[in-house]
Amino acid sequence: QVQLAESGGGLVQAGDSLRLSCAASGRTFRPYVMGWFRQAPGKERGLVARIRWVDGSTYYLDSVKDRFTISRDKSENTLYLQMNSLKFEDTAVYYCAASLSGTDVYHYWGQGTQVTVSS
Repeated sequence: QVQLAESGGGLVQAGDSLRLSCAASGRTFRPYVMGWFRQAPGKERGLVARIRWVDGSTYYLDSVKDRFTISRDKSENTLYLQMNSLKFEDTAVYYCAASLSGTDVYHYWGQGTQVTVSS
């Protein structure tokens, strides 16, 4: 079994930066893709960014392009999300997730970390 644990959330002002981390532990960890999702109050959870574990290729939601950067440390089994120029609308619970396949199915999820951006 794989456990994912996010950290790094908090309360910041608009324009500030935060770096989220997601540490994976448990059985041998070889994801195909890892992603960051977010869920704002009253909204569905949606994909923010994802990275292919083997080669680092990335995808971003249009609204976070040029502001957020997803990365991973394969040696530490850790996923990151650098968030710059934060906006009020980035306020949400952020989750990391791991997919073992090349589909959109994510098999493991973290517990989430709250990011609150004050305007």
